[in-house]
Amino acid sequence: MTHAHGAPTRRSRRRSPDEDRTRRRVIVLLAACLVPVVASLVAGAVALWPHSVDGNVDLPPGLGDTRGTRYVAARVLGVQPFDCQGTGAGPGTSVQCGHVTARVTSGADKGRTVRVDVEPTVLRSGIERGDRLRLARFPAAGAQPAAYVFNDFQRARPMVALAVTFAVLVIAVARLRGVAALVGLVLSFLVLLRFMIPALLSGESPLAVGLVGCASIMFVLLYLAHGVSIRTTTALFGTLFGLAASAALGTWAVQAAHLTGAGSEDDLVVAAVAGQVRLSGLLLCGIIVASLGILNDVTVTQASAVWELHALRPDSSARRLFAGAMRIGRDHIASTVYTIVFAYAGSALPVLLLIDLSQRPLGTVVTNEALGEEAIRTLVGSIGLVLSVPLTTAVAVALVRFSRDRGPSLAAASAAVDPVR
Repeated sequence: MTHAHGAPTRRSRRRSPDEDRTRRRVIVLLAACLVPVVASLVAGAVALWPHSVDGNVDLPPGLGDTRGTRYVAARVLGVQPFDCQGTGAGPGTSVQCGHVTARVTSGADKGRTVRVDVEPTVLRSGIERGDRLRLARFPAAGAQPAAYVFNDFQRARPMVALAVTFAVLVIAVARLRGVAALVGLVLSFLVLLRFMIPALLSGESPLAVGLVGCASIMFVLLYLAHGVSIRTTTALFGTLFGLAASAALGTWAVQAAHLTGAGSEDDLVVAAVAGQVRLSGLLLCGIIVASLGILNDVTVTQASAVWELHALRPDSSARRLFAGAMRIGRDHIASTVYTIVFAYAGSALPVLLLIDLSQRPLGTVVTNEALGEEAIRTLVGSIGLVLSVPLTTAVAVALVRFSRDRGPSLAAASAAVDPVR
């Protein structure tokens, strides 16, 4: 056995002055490429910023709340089933609804015991003594006292518990990067809620809002979660390319498939109360937003794959490095496609059940407005994902040798575990 005491490693090797000058030139070139993008995003945000948006819209009867309606908390004291003609009852048959006795725990009538009825679906979901409910309180009208109606279950506690568990696990495993990722997630939601949605409601171009908003979110997420480096910039370029490809392809697909954007009841409600919003454009903006997460995942993974492969074999040729990273990319593409398809299938199980019950030709059902929107959204996002993989890999291969962002590479980890050569 020989011990490589004092043997120089790739990490300890000093760069020559020529290498440092070349690296500085590369950084300046990357900055020169990013400056116009950042300037365009700032100009776009200023131009699209919603300066006057009325968030209070009068909804049609049956959709909005009666003036004076309040929502209060209540706790179930008892449930008494009874036969009724509710959802799920066929001709000549009945199902079971429920008389729920509950104590109001908030609002003007706190401590009052009230009785509300619940539908069969609510009763079957499991409602019992001690459950927390949210009731709608309708104001008194003339001689009629205030009335209470079941609105929903209170779900804040389990949702908060899951959110806290998620945050703790992310921080425990990813540490500072996990904290940065969570902060970036919060900032991203602020961009969505404070810029994108108000801009859409004010009638701005959905395509422009989608591109400016999503690109801004990517700048925040990537640099906050992964740090400012050549590796992160590589992933950013790949993500921006994928977003642009998804936007271009989505624009063509929406027009070619004659999608109106009115594929659900919610779409029709939006058209009724916010006529300035073009539903087809809203669908296009949704396609861009939907492609954001998977693009970010794939481009970051590809950039990291190139850096790790280069760390293992610094002497590999660019062609060999590209081929090795693309093998990883192809596996990632395959697994991501499965993820997208099964995620949609899981959320669309009721629709799939209706397809089976309709006994109509599969081609007719799949190409209708509602399913056609989802299929095109999935296909456009997947195509953008596939196109971004070779581009991100090629850029990463070209830039990896100029980066000092080695990270905890596999080569270094191997040397630390087995220092005896």
